[in-house]
Amino acid sequence: MEKLTLKNKLRVARAEKKLTQDSLAEMIGVSRQTISSIETGQFCPTAKLALILCISLDMKFEELFYFD
Repeated sequence: MEKLTLKNKLRVARAEKKLTQDSLAEMIGVSRQTISSIETGQFCPTAKLALILCISLDMKFEELFYFD
């Protein structure tokens, strides 16, 4: 079975909303490093954090996250 990797469009979505990593992090209660790690794929967010990101960016889960 092929290993699925969860990818995201967080950097693009954040930029479209004119948010910095710092401002998004502060808005949802995580560190800037957490946002950076999610954007670069070094950290896979929990379901809760992924949904909070979707709500904060006014996006559906499948718009922000995808498998590669």
